[in-house]
Amino acid sequence: MRQIARRSFVAGAAGAAAAVVASGSVAAQAAADPPGERRAEEAGAPRDTPRRELRGMWVGTVDNLDWPSKPGLSAAAQEAELMAYLDEAVDRRLNAVILQVRPSADALWPSSYEPWAKCLTGVQGKDPGWDPLGTAVREAHSRGLELHAWFNPYRVANHTDRSRLAATHPARVHPDWALPYGGKLYYNPGLPEVRSFVQDAMLDAVRRYEIDAVHWDDYFYPYPVAGQSFADDAAYKKHGAGFASKAAWRRSNTDKLVQETARRIKTVRPGVRFGISPFGVWRNASTDPLGSRSAAGVQTYDDLYADTRGWIKKGWIDYICPQLYWNIGLTAADYAVLVPWWNEVVRGTGVDLFIGEALYKAGDPAQPKAWQDPAELSRHIDLAAKYDQVRGHAYFSGRAVVADRIGAMERVVADHYRSRVRPPG
Repeated sequence: MRQIARRSFVAGAAGAAAAVVASGSVAAQAAADPPGERRAEEAGAPRDTPRRELRGMWVGTVDNLDWPSKPGLSAAAQEAELMAYLDEAVDRRLNAVILQVRPSADALWPSSYEPWAKCLTGVQGKDPGWDPLGTAVREAHSRGLELHAWFNPYRVANHTDRSRLAATHPARVHPDWALPYGGKLYYNPGLPEVRSFVQDAMLDAVRRYEIDAVHWDDYFYPYPVAGQSFADDAAYKKHGAGFASKAAWRRSNTDKLVQETARRIKTVRPGVRFGISPFGVWRNASTDPLGSRSAAGVQTYDDLYADTRGWIKKGWIDYICPQLYWNIGLTAADYAVLVPWWNEVVRGTGVDLFIGEALYKAGDPAQPKAWQDPAELSRHIDLAAKYDQVRGHAYFSGRAVVADRIGAMERVVADHYRSRVRPPG
């Protein structure tokens, strides 16, 4: 970790406030930059002309993945840590923070639909004494950063014990809404009342705050667990008439969630974008000739019942950020194969393509040899730059950006992020 990052993360609230002031000139400069970077690029401007692109950083809150560093910190300490992440984004010349604000059907704002998130105080439903999402939006914008609010539609808990949920949690008030599977608890996507409720819960944040985007990750129907079945037979019997199979019905349920949410976002706050970051393989070509030349063990269309390619073609979303968390040359899922596949999928659709990058793998001894090379991630950016539809990258996740175990992020910044730019509009 570089010295500036180390200083910001050991500083208390006063140190974080000082960092805000220090970064203000950078944010002001970004805000003062003239518009038209995209037009200059399309007009054939020189390669070193600043290009509008997303440079994002995910900050996860589920089980205190990135932030807060642990539950139960004081409001001042939580805020200081959050400001440090925003300052780190500025320091790395990023332009967007993707903050997880609804990690487990609970909220990082005073929601009238769901309890306060457990990651804040250690007790789900306990008021943390401040408004994390409202603060994040305000402070991100003051630094020239976009704030993408990251929601998980259906995950309720990383356990199956409902008694551990807040007494007011909707999954306790409506026990028929949730199903255990794989040691976790999920809302049942096959129930229309669930689909309506989770939209209401997420859109509450859109209505209250000037967020820049609604962001979903890869969890729709849960990832398959060997030997277990997702027990939605009753919902299928009640609502699945007219579908050729349960799989088709499940995909339709996910389609409805995406399409309905997209429409409602534009009604509530028209300027807010809607982006999804799915698992990086829609279907393997061995399954479908339209699929990618991959041999992934999971296919979103078949296993998560998420037709990510279809959502792009139908124009339901504003951006797609596939999680291409694999190295160049990996046989089963080659980064160099998947980038061009996604590049062609979005062509002509008006949907922006960003690439999700596995910074967390860099320097992890459990990962393949390629990830031990600090230059692997920079090579990803070089490769993606050859494809005209790629409009930026997002890095998973905040803790890895700060630690930068082998200097992979430092290399990306030195090679590719020499000045700040605006994200695509």
